[in-house]
Amino acid sequence: MKERLTISKKMLKGEDGYKTFSVRLKDETVMKLEQLAMQTNRSRNAVINLLLEYAVEHCEVESEEN
Repeated sequence: MKERLTISKKMLKGEDGYKTFSVRLKDETVMKLEQLAMQTNRSRNAVINLLLEYAVEHCEVESEEN
């Protein structure tokens, strides 16, 4: 009896719940991100996602008082 190889369909770009876009960062910031990535054995992208998720959940917008 031969075993079968099952190949699943690849998700089309943009259907994985992520969006791709570019940002401009200072060289110093990139170096810090690289260091965090190396220290945590994560990709730079994973570190950026963790930091952004934390920042979005823990920020507040200051209202203007007239």
